[in-house]
Amino acid sequence: MKILLVDDEDLSRKAINNFLTNYLGFTVDQFHDPKAALNCWHSEHHSLVISDIKMPGMSGLDLLKTIKASPDSQYTDVILITRHADLNSSIQALRSGAWDYLIKPIDVEELAAVINKAQEHLTLLKENEEYKNDFDEKLSANTAEVHTKLKKISSAYSDIVGIGKIGVFSDKMKHIKDLAIRFHLDRSIPVLITGETGTGKEILARMIHYGEGLETTPFVTINCSSITSSLFESELFGYEGGSFTGSKKTGTIGKLEMAQGGSIFLDEIGDMPLDLQPKLLRVIQQKEMYRVGGVKKIELDVRFICATNRDIPSMIGEGTFRKDLFYRLNAGSLHIPALKERKEDIVPLAQMFLRDFSESKKRRFKLISKVAMNILESYEWPGNVRELQNTIERATVLYDDIELKPSHIDFLGEITEEFSEPEKVLGNNDIVINLPENGITLEELEEYLIKKILKKFDGNKSKVAQYLNVSRNTIRRKLKEI
Repeated sequence: MKILLVDDEDLSRKAINNFLTNYLGFTVDQFHDPKAALNCWHSEHHSLVISDIKMPGMSGLDLLKTIKASPDSQYTDVILITRHADLNSSIQALRSGAWDYLIKPIDVEELAAVINKAQEHLTLLKENEEYKNDFDEKLSANTAEVHTKLKKISSAYSDIVGIGKIGVFSDKMKHIKDLAIRFHLDRSIPVLITGETGTGKEILARMIHYGEGLETTPFVTINCSSITSSLFESELFGYEGGSFTGSKKTGTIGKLEMAQGGSIFLDEIGDMPLDLQPKLLRVIQQKEMYRVGGVKKIELDVRFICATNRDIPSMIGEGTFRKDLFYRLNAGSLHIPALKERKEDIVPLAQMFLRDFSESKKRRFKLISKVAMNILESYEWPGNVRELQNTIERATVLYDDIELKPSHIDFLGEITEEFSEPEKVLGNNDIVINLPENGITLEELEEYLIKKILKKFDGNKSKVAQYLNVSRNTIRRKLKEI
């Protein structure tokens, strides 16, 4: 696929060009001048155009409209690049026929995913034209071929095999990801991952196991808090037949043996029974074990990854966790900060979840409004990334719109009241309103005021219309738009 790249910012354009050519293997024609780029598009076919929106001489929106107005644009998709502060242009771009938009600074993982989808879209369009006489039969076979080709161009920046999509946006998380990849390269180092519930400790554990490539060795998990002390040892080490009452005659292997050649993930390691901790320490150090009731030594080739949301140093002081085991596990240490400590991740993560859930639930959501962004960034997120993900999923289940608005996430509670809420009436016509620093659209302000006045009059539309000095039909129409 041939790509036309247009961006007047040299550093940005060169970075994107390097990723497209060196990592994804595409042929790219790059321009800083949008008019020159348009001339190139007219003379040579480009399946994909990636353009910045704000450029001197000709905006990305004008470039998009010119291309889409041409009969030659049937098999050309356009992706526009924008910033958080330019959401109105993003909405206009989608309405003008843009395939998608990306927010600067560009996340290469997201760029690769959007290009993959655009390429699949263009391929299916061409095949639909070619095989329209026997569409159903041909589409099935060729879609499988398209997916196979797309997988071949997946790179280190695409979704990680066995993990799913990972949002790495802030410098803190990029550093943590880099450390995880380093630990992946040395299976002999035990890794201890700490962080609050919902921060993504298991996802990080899978990243350590799978790295950035195709890893086929087993990844075995065991939750130390969900197994009773009496069963924990046999669950971890397995047992020989007849070693205890109720055991199988043939015996069974434990999770450690299941993980041979791969990794075992001991989640909630802080809840591991104290009497088993020295046995685990010996296994990690000696790389060997015995089944419960067994006499045969079993050599182990297993990577140990552990995680906890508890304060292990405090547990050591209380005598509920062994100091020597902690020091051994902590050879590779990773701490994931709470989401409230890395607020710069909140909006990009929310946008990633919004895109994914919109696609899976067949919704139209593409953008997050400025006020909704402010609400998301001001919320404390006690459940961290997991709570944010659940919040966006709930919004996409309950609503369907182009833009995620404050009303779509009002279930977050009183935090939404901090934005755009009238404080008090100073006089007959004077109202003080707390305005968010990043701006608010007229539609959002109107929606907010109508809802507040509806609440004031217990949903009586006639009184609302009288209060606002408009007709009752106007209020009905506005409520339908909301």
